[in-house]
Order: sequence, then structure tokens, then C-alpha cells
Amino acid sequence: MNAQSPHTPAGHTPTGTAGVVRLDLTSFRSYPSLRLDVALSPIVLTGANGAGKTNLLEAVSFLAPGRGLRGARLMSVARTEPEKNLIHPWAVSALVTNPDGEVRLGTGLATDGKDTRLSDKRAVHVNGMAVKGQVALSRHLGVVWLTPAMDRIFLDAPSSRRKFLDRLVTAFDPDQAGRIAAYEHAHRQRMRLLRDGIDDKTWFAALEDTLARYGIAIAAARADMVSRLNAALSQTRGPFPGAIMTLVGDTDRWLAEMPAVDVEEKLRNVLGAARYGDVPDPGPHKTDLMVTFGCLGHPSHNLPASMCSTGEQKALLVSIVLASARLQTKKRGFPPVLLLDEIAAHLDPERRDALFAEILNMGVQAWLTGTDEALFTGLGSQAQYWSVGQNTLRSNTRQSAF
Repeated sequence: MNAQSPHTPAGHTPTGTAGVVRLDLTSFRSYPSLRLDVALSPIVLTGANGAGKTNLLEAVSFLAPGRGLRGARLMSVARTEPEKNLIHPWAVSALVTNPDGEVRLGTGLATDGKDTRLSDKRAVHVNGMAVKGQVALSRHLGVVWLTPAMDRIFLDAPSSRRKFLDRLVTAFDPDQAGRIAAYEHAHRQRMRLLRDGIDDKTWFAALEDTLARYGIAIAAARADMVSRLNAALSQTRGPFPGAIMTLVGDTDRWLAEMPAVDVEEKLRNVLGAARYGDVPDPGPHKTDLMVTFGCLGHPSHNLPASMCSTGEQKALLVSIVLASARLQTKKRGFPPVLLLDEIAAHLDPERRDALFAEILNMGVQAWLTGTDEALFTGLGSQAQYWSVGQNTLRSNTRQSAF
């Protein structure tokens, strides 16, 4: 189906400088096909549960490296017809714009080499040309998201917090995605050697050198981002609290104590000594992100986020994401796209209005979902409103009278 409106809807002035202006889906989740034309201003998607709102946000999240906002296996994203034993290859294509101009980004399931069978890998295209690696996407568009599933991030395993931080780093510094991919590949290879009992010292040394070089680069990028975020969050005013972020891990402590080149050498030596021991390998894959509530005079000041109320935890996440968006805008010259799933229902009216005001002030293209359009009145006529019903979209922008 097509859900088209002009890039600038009637009576509407875009507020942003970067974002998606056309989104095309093929066999993506519940959508057989879709074309959606939008402006750079906030996009409000409302409808009943199960109507397909989050699927649209997930499609936009695939314009960034990784497995999207659900962290799904790529094959599971495809539309299926179980009765016919069919899996349809999915694709997401978008015309995006930033101050450098427009570019067409595309991604979807890749085929397995010369074989036409699908693989659980992503193909990536920029302006119709196949490119190697997903990092190319981040060079043209930053994407950051908050979903209800992330409400437990401060209670979940450290891996959830690492992934959250790395998404913020990648939107700020696109090379982080490539560093992480190289590190994880070397780490898997080394673990395979250990598991299979292969005593190849040259191979081990090469892998450990790769782990040291990329691992410390990952840790340094995280430390730089946390330092910038802490500085920005210390200036936070209004209903969203400040936050104090700390990286906890051996490599993070070493980086704070000595130059990066010395930390690389230390990590190489420790990995070499730990090949056949029972001590877990150190590295950025062991880092945890600790967050504390930072609001002088507030009863929860200096309280670990894991001990805060669910409302305070949500407010902390929003604070961090907004601070990240401001930093990205300052460094890259254009803001990221924000994907905020069911955000309005989980904020009190004061914080909801403050979030909308910040979105409009930053000029960011935010995609927001909810079941009730009345929750988004704070965005007024500066947003685009779409009703989503069973994977069809209808523009409500002209009918909205806020």
C-alpha cells in the first residue's frame, strides 16, 4: 500500500535538518509493501495494539547498524506464509536527507553468495550500490531509540547496558560499529581455538593483538562518550533528572590510569597469560555501565538507577537519550532520528510536555507511537499525525486541531 503525502504536508513546516523523507518496505513483518512520505518534523503514529506501529519504528531502526530495536534474528523479520512454507525476503529502503543532501539507503536479507537461498545476514546499499559492512549507514543517519522493553535496562544483565551505550556511541562516532564487529569476530575465533584445544601460538598472538587494538579503541570511544554525556547531563534542568554515568571494568580502569598504548600492551599480556587459565578474559565485552540519579535536593540524588522507581528510571533514560542527541547534533552538524515507542503513556504530563518541547527545540525527527492521539497534543500542529490500522496508514495531519 502507499501512504503518501508531500514531503512538506500542507500547512506544515519541517523543523529538522536530517531524517527520513520516504520509507519503502517490502515483506517487512506484517507489511507486504508500504511507501510512506513524511516531513522532517515529529511523526506521531497512533492505533490499537498490534496495528503495526512498532513494526514501522523497527524498520527505521534498520537504517542503523545492528539487528534493529527488537534485536531480532534477521530471518524472523521477514513475512512468512506458513501454509505455503514461504519466507519472503524483506527489504527496507529510505530516502534520507542531511545537510550534505539526499541519499538512498537500503538494507535487507542477503543471499548466500552465488546461491539464491537467503542467509541470516544483511545486505546494505547506498544510492543503489552494494557496500561492505553496515557502518556506511551511520555515516548518513544517526538512529537512537527507546522502547518499553528497555525500561528494565538498569536491572538487566550488563550486556543490555553495553548495547545501549554502544548505540549512542555509534550514532556519534560511526566507526564504533566496525570496531565492535572486528572485536567480536576475533573473540569468537579465539574462543573456538580454546574450545577445540588448538595450541597455535602464532594464531593466538594475532587474535590477541586484534582484541587489544580494537578492544581499547572501543573502550576509549565509550569513555569519551560517557565523559561528554556526563558534562551535558550536569547541565540538565527541568523535570528530567541529571545522570552520572560510570564505566566499570578492568580495561576502563586501566584507561583511566595509563596511556592507551600501554593499556593495549597490558591487555595483550593478560590475554596471553589467561589462555589456559580459569580466569575470565578481560576486555570491553566485560564492561558495565553504572548510572546514578543526579538531582541535587531530590530524595533520590546519588541513588543507583537500579534502586530508583520505574518512573525515575524512565526519566533517566530519556535524559541520556536527549543529551546524546544534542551531542550528536553539535558534532555531526545534524541530529539523529529518535524512535520513541509508547513513550507518552509512560510519562506524567509535565515530563511529556517537556519531552515534546525538547524535541521541537532540537529540530529532531522523532517517530512516536501510542494508542491515543490526545497524548500528543503538546506537539500541536508542528507534528505529522498518522492513524495505523492493520498495517494501513491514514494521515490525520490536516484533521488535527491542536
